Amino acid sequence: MRRSMLFIPGNTPNLLINGAYLGADALIFDLEDAVSPDEKDSARNLVRNTMKYMDLRRCEVIVRINSIDTDYWKKDLDAIMPQKPHLIMLPKSGCAQDILTADAYMTEVEQRLGWEKNTVRLMPLIETALGVENAFAIASASPRVAAIFLGAEDLTADLRCKRTKGGNEIDYARGRMVVAARAANVDVYDTPFTDVNDDEGIRVDAEYAKSLGFTGKASISPRHVGVINEVFSPSQKDIDYAYEVMEAIRLAHEQGRGAIALHGKMIDAPIVARAQQTIAMAEEMGVGKAADHE
Repeated sequence: MRRSMLFIPGNTPNLLINGAYLGADALIFDLEDAVSPDEKDSARNLVRNTMKYMDLRRCEVIVRINSIDTDYWKKDLDAIMPQKPHLIMLPKSGCAQDILTADAYMTEVEQRLGWEKNTVRLMPLIETALGVENAFAIASASPRVAAIFLGAEDLTADLRCKRTKGGNEIDYARGRMVVAARAANVDVYDTPFTDVNDDEGIRVDAEYAKSLGFTGKASISPRHVGVINEVFSPSQKDIDYAYEVMEAIRLAHEQGRGAIALHGKMIDAPIVARAQQTIAMAEEMGVGKAADHE
């Protein structure tokens, strides 16, 4: 379950140490934008040591390395991959070849470590007009790709438009990303909401992202994590309905009925798939049917 992803700058020891207690499902240790060139080496060491020695509890660990057009990215992978992060985030992903280039070197590192190929998965960060237009090619470039992620700040700069709270300027990119991810059968994550003091704004933004089909959302502030988790979690009503769907399916099979209806609505394969996804998430959250709590 990866509803929320919290960015942690790789050069902030206090946040690195305490990140696992901030409520996010995944931590993104950032070696790229948050770190100036003269701090790249020290940040890389801090992140490596945090992963090696700290108890990160149940948090997934994602590391945003530097882009493949820099001199840093291979050093990042050499230091970070032996600590077995769940995902590597590749910034400035613009085309399938970018993914294949990173994938090839990650495979080399895995071979040196004696690991199976694709032990560490990849999350391309799409933050340019070219990347948005190539979103499906990026998402389907390699089996190593587990998800794609929209970066709106750099994207709007590339589009030469103003980044706003309402986000109308990234509507096309959001829709394109979701369609590409679902077509490639990978997860897709929405860009952070950058006003850390706007508690209502983050809820509206997260709910809109969920309505479009995003799997979850990133955050640059621990203050937003709770809202993101709440929005991207199934409600008790959703959970109860999912169990009803599966019970209706079970009874229909027992009775040899092909057509299945619940509350006057036919139950088809997409509804069953959503019910199964909801139940899986509820079980991971430790939440059951409402009747189970009475």
